[in-house]
Amino acid sequence: MLSAKDVVMLIIAGALLVLWLIIYARGYKKANFFDSLSEKEFPLKEIYFIGMEIMDTMKYTYKNKRDRKLRRELEVLYGPKYVDYYMRVSYAQKVTFAFTIFVFAFIMYGLADDILITVVFVVFAAVAYYYFDTLAQTKIQKRSEELLSDFSEVISKLALLSNAGMIFREAWIDTSKAGEGVIYDEMRRSVDEMNNGVSEVDAIFNFGSRCMVPEIKKFASTVIQGLVKGNSELTAMLQTQSQEVWEAKRQQIRRQGEKAASKLMLPMMMMFGGILIMVIVPIFTNMGM
Repeated sequence: MLSAKDVVMLIIAGALLVLWLIIYARGYKKANFFDSLSEKEFPLKEIYFIGMEIMDTMKYTYKNKRDRKLRRELEVLYGPKYVDYYMRVSYAQKVTFAFTIFVFAFIMYGLADDILITVVFVVFAAVAYYYFDTLAQTKIQKRSEELLSDFSEVISKLALLSNAGMIFREAWIDTSKAGEGVIYDEMRRSVDEMNNGVSEVDAIFNFGSRCMVPEIKKFASTVIQGLVKGNSELTAMLQTQSQEVWEAKRQQIRRQGEKAASKLMLPMMMMFGGILIMVIVPIFTNMGM
């Protein structure tokens, strides 16, 4: 015999499932919007049209304060040309996962007859929305770490080539071909801008803006000042900043080592506590005898 609670939950589950199917049927024609996305970067992209249909039905404008911040992040990741596209993709992704898991939460009640499972899946839905909502920021952080990991080598090579008498533009081009990674990709992008008629100053400014890392922005400003003052001034500036960057990298490595050591303290304390228990318990047990 079904209780009143069971009937209510099953009605909600049925209504949500019907709603999901209606949205699926209405949004299916938008599925090809996501064909160009990478399956690795955007898992289950085949059903993102569900989230897009929900956002379109709501007539969402993508213009609030949070959206402006997201737009800046996406511009760094994918370029200004594709910002609007990835804004819609980002919302479609998080809304699709959150709504689908939410619907599944009530279906699970009918299968397991346990309200706790429904609550757990509702929490999962909220976590999924939060995870995908902060995914662009996480990618920016990872990208910044990759930029900084190669930055010291880049600036050292530039300083070396400039000191050897090579003009800055040639040094920049040679350095951009010296490795693989985010910073080298951005440097090659600047080379393409220069080849297409953009001035060196503007290309370097755009490079610093795209990287969004304070150290690299400072480096771009230094280079621009040096280009204005002359190649000799630029060489001296690059050498000075190269020393600063290497010192900063040594300090960063030291902090990472200290952080790793502090993380080991907790398991070491737990092991020490376990050893103490293994030693002390038999002693007290024998004393009681």
